[in-house]
This record gives sequence, structure tokens and C-alpha cells, in this order.
Amino acid sequence: MRATLILAALVLAASTLPSSAQTVSRESDITHIRLGQRILVDDGSCPTGQIKQVTGTTLTPQGISTVKQCVPRRGARPN
Repeated sequence: MRATLILAALVLAASTLPSSAQTVSRESDITHIRLGQRILVDDGSCPTGQIKQVTGTTLTPQGISTVKQCVPRRGARPN
């Protein structure tokens, strides 16, 4: 019974998370990032058809460290 309640709470929490990443035009526009959060940066630094993704990965004494990588762009580029 207890395991079922915990599983139900996890499913509910996962379903309330935003399904798409936030998009900014410059990496300097990222002021706060949480662990596991993904922010897309549309600054033109990645090859055609890709966009830079910044992900909060680990907690360090200096704050949250990030990983930057180019990922496939989904959908049309906003004008």
C-alpha cells in the first residue's frame, strides 16, 4: 500500500513538470538553473538544424555545474 502511494506521488509529480524546455537567445540570459533543468539557447553557435542545450547537472560548492551540447532542433525556428 505504501509503495503504491509513493509511486502515485512520483507519477503525479512527473506529470506536472513542463514538457518543453525554456528557450533564450543568449547564454547570459540564464540567471538561475536547477538540477536537471534544460534550457535551450538559440544563439546560432550550433550547426544548422541544431540548438544549444544547457543542463544543470551536479551541485558543487560554487553552485550548480552545467553541461552544454548541441541537440537536434525540434519544430520551426521562431521568428
